[in-house]
Amino acid sequence: MYELLFWKYLDEVYLNHHEVYEALCEKEWVNGLEELPIQVILNRLNNAFSTWEKVDESSFKNKSGVGAFHVITTPQSIKIDCYGTDGKTMNKLCDIMDEFKCPLYDPQIPARYDDFED
Repeated sequence: MYELLFWKYLDEVYLNHHEVYEALCEKEWVNGLEELPIQVILNRLNNAFSTWEKVDESSFKNKSGVGAFHVITTPQSIKIDCYGTDGKTMNKLCDIMDEFKCPLYDPQIPARYDDFED
């Protein structure tokens, strides 16, 4: 499994990314993060992956048999657990979340990909 996590800071807020990640994984509220338009984002994912099999309300499986992902939400975050998902698909997920100004936090590295950071 490969985790992708997305959230958006309020303006002028800078927090420890890994601590935010841990809190969001525990479904805790994090002061300094924006609430996300969760249903709009889920609709966007549903449209973007309409050719994939919808296993349940939050799980997608590639009909080719290679790759699947599961979406977990809080009011402030979108977490996507990827199973055998190729890099192209993960990039597509990141691009969709970028449309909502939610950069990727990759806990495996760990690194957050904010445009304004060095």
